[in-house]
Amino acid sequence: MKKKVERLKTWQFPKLVYAFFFLIIVFLYVVFAYLSLSPNILGINMDEFAMSRNTVKQTLYSSRGTIYDKDGNALSLNVSSYTVIAYLSESRSANSKTPLHVVDPDMTAEKLAPVINMTKEDLLKLLTKNSYQVELGPGGRGITELKKEEIEALNLPGIDFIETQKRYYPNGDFASYVLGYAKENDKGEIVGELGIEQKYDNLLKGKNGYLEYQRDRFGYKIPNTKEYRIDAEDGSDIYLTLDANIQRFVESAVKETSEEYNPEWLMIHVMDAKTGDILGTSSTPSFDPNIRNITNYENPLVSYVYEPGSTMKTFTYMCAMEKGTYKGDDTYLSGNFKIGDDTIYDWNRTGWGTITYDKGYEYSSNVGIANLLNTYINKKDLRECLEKYGFGELTGIELSREQKGDTHFNYDIEVATAGFGQGITTTAIQQMQALTMIANNGKMLKPHIIDKIVNPNTNEVTYESKTEKTEQIVSTTTINKMKELMYNVIHGTDPGSTGYLYKIDGFDIIGKTGTAQIYDTETGAWLSGKNDYIFSFTGLYPKDDPEIIIYAAMRRPTHGTSVGLADASKNVMQSIAKYRNMFSSVTSPTTVNEYTMGNYTNKVLNDVKVELDSFGVKQVIIGNGDKVIKQYPSSGTKILSNDTVYIVTNDSNPSLPDMVGWSRSDAERILNYMGIKYEIEGYGYVTSQSISAGTNNLKDQTVKLTLSEKYDLNNQTTE
Repeated sequence: MKKKVERLKTWQFPKLVYAFFFLIIVFLYVVFAYLSLSPNILGINMDEFAMSRNTVKQTLYSSRGTIYDKDGNALSLNVSSYTVIAYLSESRSANSKTPLHVVDPDMTAEKLAPVINMTKEDLLKLLTKNSYQVELGPGGRGITELKKEEIEALNLPGIDFIETQKRYYPNGDFASYVLGYAKENDKGEIVGELGIEQKYDNLLKGKNGYLEYQRDRFGYKIPNTKEYRIDAEDGSDIYLTLDANIQRFVESAVKETSEEYNPEWLMIHVMDAKTGDILGTSSTPSFDPNIRNITNYENPLVSYVYEPGSTMKTFTYMCAMEKGTYKGDDTYLSGNFKIGDDTIYDWNRTGWGTITYDKGYEYSSNVGIANLLNTYINKKDLRECLEKYGFGELTGIELSREQKGDTHFNYDIEVATAGFGQGITTTAIQQMQALTMIANNGKMLKPHIIDKIVNPNTNEVTYESKTEKTEQIVSTTTINKMKELMYNVIHGTDPGSTGYLYKIDGFDIIGKTGTAQIYDTETGAWLSGKNDYIFSFTGLYPKDDPEIIIYAAMRRPTHGTSVGLADASKNVMQSIAKYRNMFSSVTSPTTVNEYTMGNYTNKVLNDVKVELDSFGVKQVIIGNGDKVIKQYPSSGTKILSNDTVYIVTNDSNPSLPDMVGWSRSDAERILNYMGIKYEIEGYGYVTSQSISAGTNNLKDQTVKLTLSEKYDLNNQTTE
């Protein structure tokens, strides 16, 4: 019995072990059944989980559309950009006959530093990190294809590149406020943030596609499995109405005038008078969208609202003529006009005695407007006319952030000042739109900046602008009379004529000048300095059937009142006339070509001259050397035929050039290139130099330059 009990005790342990493992097996069967039968495990859908492990979904990125001018020249496009990386781990070179990692950090840093504009010390810190790979920034980020090729030529082991896309603007500061800019966001997407890039971002960016397939555990596509592919749709291409040559004329005039007169801002815009298309638009301050050195985010063409001044007299006179009460031969006493407790003055305060209303327009008489509003039309008439002419309303041009301006007025004094452009605000594009009535016999055109939009995937034109004319707003009789008055503003010979600065021999330009006072909100008073105005000009030509409309405005130049604006406007009008072969009796046909400056440093002078001559580029050669050591403009700058290029040669003792007629900026630039000391007196253009042209041995001498305005400021008028 005792032995039986002992035997049972001996078998007790195996039973416990058996029971334990039996329970484990049962548990495993239960878990297996749960895993097999349940669609969700711990809140995870197992089918989706399995699919995600074996399914690869790759994004197929769309390419952002290109922005072109009207002739198909790219103004904004995507280009490949690269980031330089360095592989530091020796494991990358395993089983490779050649090293695939950085073997010699010191040598690599020394050769790479000057190429990516970083110091050797900074690169060494990166190249000696305990990492598998590193980015060589900041100098190695966002480099171009050419820079990449330059680095590849160094044959440095372990140096590689990551390719991305970036937005590139090949012309730099060119129509910047129209184009705007686009940049990469945190998700690696290029997104428009200003101008056309921003307004039409959804069209430009296109739609990404994707590729989806099943892979095995080694990452290879599993044969005979389905593949799902949705191709990317590239963004639409946008063609602007801008003419690249006219745009360059405008850009050049704005830049030169800004350098010379340093205004708070300056703008010049050009429109095709028969279509409403904007052909050129530029302003300062501006910016280069590649580097986004932006100080102002508003487009002056559509977003600047300001008191326009006397350019509004055109539309006040037009309103009186349309009512049928205007009599141009009637007279009034100029000088001043009382309205209640207020007094309206002419710009010369004393006036011109008793003059006709026609002369009042030519002289830009404020008192003439006050009398006109007291005699021929009233507040209601003026309000209805301004509304009908598009003021106080959006034009609808294809640009973002367009402003309406404010043309509200109630009291008698407000009505009078509104008639000559004070106390109300307008935009440049409104002024140009209203001027299309004069160019189209009383019908107004809607302005456009986009010519067409093209889907590059199908080559379908999805949008194309058309000339949009209103019904007859103003009679042909009124238009012909306004052309006559505007012609006299420019070509009149009376002392009171205000537009003589804009006259060009042989050109029958018609136009109106404006000089608007500026209200200082801090002091609560009008600024009263000689240059404390917004000077403006509206012009059309040829007179009988205008093809071109120009609007120019400048705020508070440092000197010269409206002289700089007149000079810039005339340069633009003359260049356009030559380019389009207008006024053929006084202007020979001229073909304007664009040319990109090469790098002429260390090249033989005669070879450079032959190349520049072939493009019709004028040259000023400094010194008698046989090789080029400096040049202006610099390499890569786009210029036009008939522009001037300054070349400094390797003459150890160059003679002083004849600088009479040069601008201040050109004279300073060349004298600095030559290392000659100088002093400058006055503003404008060089009229004399203290040391005669051809003199050399100038190391210890100082050249004194005298500058003067192109026009006699004593005869300059403002209104």
